[in-house]
Amino acid sequence: MKVLILGSGAREHAIADAFSRSQKTDTMYVCPGNEGIAQEYKCLDLPDRQAILDFCQKEHIDMVFIGPEQPIADGVSDFLKDAAIPVFAPSQAAARLESSKAFAKDIMNRYHIPTARHQMINNSSEIHEVISGFSMPVVLKADGLAAGKGVVITHNPQEAEDVCRELLNQQFGSTGVLAEEYLEGWEVSLFAISDGRNFCTTQFAQDHKQLFDGDVGPNTGGMGAYCPVLEAEPYRQEIEDKIIGPVLEAMQAEGCPYAGVLYVGLMITKNGPKVIEFNCRLGDPETEAVLPLLKTDIMDICLAVTQIRVNELVLEWDSGSAVAVVLAAPGYPGNYPKNLPIKIPQLEAKVYFAGVKRGESAWLSSGGRVLCVVAQADELESARSAVYRDIEKIDFPQAQCRRDIGRRTNQL
Repeated sequence: MKVLILGSGAREHAIADAFSRSQKTDTMYVCPGNEGIAQEYKCLDLPDRQAILDFCQKEHIDMVFIGPEQPIADGVSDFLKDAAIPVFAPSQAAARLESSKAFAKDIMNRYHIPTARHQMINNSSEIHEVISGFSMPVVLKADGLAAGKGVVITHNPQEAEDVCRELLNQQFGSTGVLAEEYLEGWEVSLFAISDGRNFCTTQFAQDHKQLFDGDVGPNTGGMGAYCPVLEAEPYRQEIEDKIIGPVLEAMQAEGCPYAGVLYVGLMITKNGPKVIEFNCRLGDPETEAVLPLLKTDIMDICLAVTQIRVNELVLEWDSGSAVAVVLAAPGYPGNYPKNLPIKIPQLEAKVYFAGVKRGESAWLSSGGRVLCVVAQADELESARSAVYRDIEKIDFPQAQCRRDIGRRTNQL
């Protein structure tokens, strides 16, 4: 079978790797990919949805797997499905769970799905009144897609009002800001595979969003992740029964059944698991830690979704652990330089390429998150040791890199 993966980052590199292990997949393309991914897989420049459709029809593509959120929010999955191309991604309407935080919160309110208390701020005249109704700290989130960077935890009312004005001005393609109570607890991520009627869940993973060790500094798109998270397992049934099942039933009731992978970002609190956010695709960098442990053929997962038989799907996993660590450009998640030289020797760990291009004698950085280095081992601490040992061998002296991925104490 032939698969086309849409996206250009380390997540898509990991997805391509998973398809390379598939017994049912013989040809893979990545669009647009990057020059690092192109070392292993054929990368294509297809400039728009019509070009993607034309390619799929010409090459008889059997499955399109959409990695990032933007093309899903833009309706690319609907466009391809309307032309009878099998697509592993939800519809544009279902993807509002990510593209509109207001929509997601409304669904959670009406269907009694546990989440933080919240209120939308639609314009600057509402800021003071809404902020004054929350105790500090308060979390502010841009309503639209923000690549993981439109979230700010504020610690006093003046800071909250200033940040809210800034987010309203930036807009991130949205028209409002969500003010949300700060939840005490620890975070974990879970993916649900759904065909719109049935679902099953993956291993738990834990992202590290803040830039610096100890979970301090600005939020990023993710500085690393590990999988599995054993402390989360006692909460799995409650998460499935009170969150995932109800939200999928809600989407069906709303006339936009959810088919694809649903990312559930959770806070484990003293009152049980609560939803921080939903995403309409595989998370990054969690994907780079989860997929290396997947033993089930990824094409079987895609076919189960598109053929509405997830109830028959059994996910199997390697018994070990995986740790993924991001190397980011200096200045990220703000402004950062490009064309920084990087030399990567032969490593035991896997390097997934994100923001890179080829130079004359070295790789050159071309984005904020540049590389994701992933190691597997029987034990979490062994995987941590392996990944950081190999990171030391990479010649990228200006890189930002957290040194504590997988070291959180997940206790209430």
